[in-house]
Amino acid sequence: MSIRTVITFGTFDVFHVGHVRVLKRAAALGDRLVVGVSGDALNVAKKGRPPVFSQEERLEIVSSLAVVDGVFLEESLEQKRDYILEHEADVLVMGDDWAGKFDWVSDVCEVVYLARTPSVSTTGLIEHIAGLP
Repeated sequence: MSIRTVITFGTFDVFHVGHVRVLKRAAALGDRLVVGVSGDALNVAKKGRPPVFSQEERLEIVSSLAVVDGVFLEESLEQKRDYILEHEADVLVMGDDWAGKFDWVSDVCEVVYLARTPSVSTTGLIEHIAGLP
């Protein structure tokens, strides 16, 4: 019997219940969950700002979760296929805000888009903490 490996990616900055829920749901799709945590430079390129927590801290946070079997640093969005192949993933899980954007890897693994937790976002939390409207 082969092990079904699930892979997902994210920044996981200001870790919150939405992160917990998506990782639990991703883990439920297989036997092993591997998580790519976006590096600091990638986060700046994607979001135009550095993360609140460093990549080392975010790797430590995510790796401490019971549902996570392995973590690695994601340094490029364009390397998704390489990461999938390197970790021998059978399933790629992404949030539904990325729906359709990773179908191009469906030739090497199943692609699943999960609904995000309503009314929870890292950006919203950061703005709330900073007292921004």
